[in-house]
Amino acid sequence: MPGIIVEGLSKSFQYYKKEVGLASSLRNLFRREMLTKEAVKGISFEIPEGEIVGFLGPNGAGKTTTLKMLTGILYPTSGSASILGHVPWERRKAFKKQFAIVMGQKSQLWWDLPANESLHLNKHIYEVEDGQFRRTVDELAELLDVKELLGVQVRRLSLGERMKLELIASLLHQPRVLFLDEPTIGLDILSQRRIREFLKYYNQQQRTTIVLTSHYMNDIEDLCKRTIIVNSGRIVYDGSLAAVNRQLGQKKLMKIKLGEPVDPRRLERFGRVRECSGMEAVLEVDKSDLKERSKEMLEHLPVLDFTIEEISIEEGIALLYAKEAAS
Repeated sequence: MPGIIVEGLSKSFQYYKKEVGLASSLRNLFRREMLTKEAVKGISFEIPEGEIVGFLGPNGAGKTTTLKMLTGILYPTSGSASILGHVPWERRKAFKKQFAIVMGQKSQLWWDLPANESLHLNKHIYEVEDGQFRRTVDELAELLDVKELLGVQVRRLSLGERMKLELIASLLHQPRVLFLDEPTIGLDILSQRRIREFLKYYNQQQRTTIVLTSHYMNDIEDLCKRTIIVNSGRIVYDGSLAAVNRQLGQKKLMKIKLGEPVDPRRLERFGRVRECSGMEAVLEVDKSDLKERSKEMLEHLPVLDFTIEEISIEEGIALLYAKEAAS
């Protein structure tokens, strides 16, 4: 059963053009040029309950704007959305108790108070019973290893420690849908891994639907079987992350170690030369030609060793961005 249904969702912002200088300011008093920015352009998708979906795109692609519409923070220009049967921008009380949002660059914890004070505030906002509150805080604090930090002033916590407590604050009322906007931004590798492990475990236990935006591919690869990629406000891909490169053509990378330096021009007959440093080279080869090209290289080049690799997912996504921009 779909937990999230989005149909033709769009959002435009209007703003005025302003040139530098006093003369421009005086001119704008009488006539201003209005411009329109289409942040989201008629996107549609469905997400079943209990699924973790990556929501990717470059800066300015419309990711955060979409999340803000799905949480009711913004009202759309057109289109419709349903979250667990609720229209998000109606902001009904029953809907607010069903979702939570964590934004990596914005805090819901009071900066000058200990974290447990903010947690108690959220308890009353969401009308969480005392017993459930204690059980939830104890369980989540143990899972995230922050029990000793609950009484510490938030401003004295590291970024990683604060993000763990942000997650606890968001999950106090046991939401069925969780929106995560760059939750691991700025964190070290160990903190990122700990948060990923927690989200994976929590999803398995609670069957919470999670929509995750992140510029860290490790987050997406580790958590999400499905990825929605947006660029310039449109969906350019919706499917398995592993299949991204298959959408762009069957290419492989051949990394070669040579016994003696070779002129890059000699390598061009075997594939597109990406790198060549004399004794090592990287070629891009069509998958269908891989066997034949490998045989030819072994016959005509002083090859000591070679490996065949997939094109990285990051590169495949970058090519999708470029493809959409060109179209």
